Amino acid sequence: MGALPRKRTLVNGERNPVEAAVPARSPIGNTRDRVLEEIAVHINGDTDIVAARQKGRVLAGTLGFSSSELTLIATAISELARNIVLYAKQGEIVLRVLERGEQRGIMVRAGDQGPGIPDVRRALQGGFSTSRSLGLGLPGVRRLMDEFEIESRVGYGTTVTARKWKR
Repeated sequence: MGALPRKRTLVNGERNPVEAAVPARSPIGNTRDRVLEEIAVHINGDTDIVAARQKGRVLAGTLGFSSSELTLIATAISELARNIVLYAKQGEIVLRVLERGEQRGIMVRAGDQGPGIPDVRRALQGGFSTSRSLGLGLPGVRRLMDEFEIESRVGYGTTVTARKWKR
């Protein structure tokens, strides 16, 4: 099995990741990713956050992730869903089981049509928050997952896509 990138972050479709360079053969959104299963959860409030977290945990469990990895994935889903409720009021979490070559993993995509993020780079810095929270949401998700991409336009919304690969 080929090695997958450990960490990578793309901001608003940039070609160059914010973090360490990654070979061009494995970009985020790789068209070689085959979707094996998909679940979508509409996010309107706290109960939807719990539902998305639980569904993601079960889906990732089918791939054989360890219990600690399942907790990391569920935490990332919670953070993304919480951001939807907090900033956009509603949106959607899409969970996909992916296959890339011989590797399998889970993709979490959080999308909304909220206010957007005026300064994405700043929002990805630990400790920055516009809601008087600890500012650990997006930076935390980026740390917990193997791949991370964010696209945001003020007045149009935000989409965050993160992947965790089974090793």
